[in-house]
Amino acid sequence: MNLQHGFLIVDKPSGVTSHDVVAQIRRRFATKRVGHAGTLDPMATGVLVIGINNGTKFLQYIMEGEKRYLATIQLGTSTTTDDKEGEIIERKDATQITDLQIEKAIQKFIGSIKQVPSSVSAVKIAGKRAYELVRKGESVEIPAREVMIKSLMIKSILRNEGVKVDIDVTCSAGTYIRAIARDLGRELNVGGNLVSLCRIAAYPFEINAADAPERARLLPLAETISKVLPSRHLKEDEISKIRHGQQISKSDFSGPGVAVDNLGEAIAIIKNSNTAAQPVTVLNS
Repeated sequence: MNLQHGFLIVDKPSGVTSHDVVAQIRRRFATKRVGHAGTLDPMATGVLVIGINNGTKFLQYIMEGEKRYLATIQLGTSTTTDDKEGEIIERKDATQITDLQIEKAIQKFIGSIKQVPSSVSAVKIAGKRAYELVRKGESVEIPAREVMIKSLMIKSILRNEGVKVDIDVTCSAGTYIRAIARDLGRELNVGGNLVSLCRIAAYPFEINAADAPERARLLPLAETISKVLPSRHLKEDEISKIRHGQQISKSDFSGPGVAVDNLGEAIAIIKNSNTAAQPVTVLNS
C-alpha cells in the first residue's frame, strides 16, 4: 500500500482536544504517523495544521510561524485556568471600567513583552507538562518568557452581560491568549478570563482553507511546505546523493529547505554546512 504524505488544514471544533483530532485522522488515513502543529485547548476552535506520514517531519517549521486569533475576554472574573473552564477565584464589578480605560490598558500588551504562561499550559517544567502537575495538586511556577504581539485590536466591547472585550491578535508562536485575558484583567484591577478563542491563521494557513476533520482535504507535501520553507529542485546525481545521506553543492538559501526530486516529490530536509548542503532528514518513500 502506497503511503499518503502531506497536510490537512483542519477547523478544530470546540469540545475536543488536538490529540482527539489527531486520533480521528489516524483512523481516517489508517496510519499512526500523524501529528499537529501547535496545540489548541479543548474550548478553542480554528486552524489546526495536521501532518500525515512524511508531513510530520515539517510540523516544527509550521509551528514556528505567526498565529492570528479572535478571542473574547470576560472582565471581572478570575479563574484557576485563566479561562471559562476553570474554577472562579474572584469576582469584581467591572461595569465602572470605561472603554477608554480598556483601550489604554490593552496598548501595554503590544510589541515585545514578557508573558507568564497559564499554570495549566503545555509548558514543560522538569520534563512534565505544567497542566499535568496542576492536576496532581502540585503548585506550579512558570518563568516569564518573551513573546511578540504584532497587533492587538479591540473589535468590540459588550456590556449586556458584565463586560466582554472582543479582540483580534496577531502574535508569535508561544503566545498564550489566556495570559493576555488574565493580564488585562489585572491591569484594570478587576480580573479577567478567556471565554472564547478561534485561531483564524497559523501562517501561511488560514481559516478559509480549513475544514472539519472528517472532510479536510489532504494537501500535497512538496507544494504545501514550499509556502513555509524554500525548495531546491535537484539534478539526477544530486537526488542519489541526498537519498544516501551525502552532501551536494551549497544551496542559495541559508536556513533549512526542502529537497525536491525530478517527480516533484519532497525527499529530504537539507541545510547548508560551511561548504556544502547536506540532508538533515531523509524522507521515506
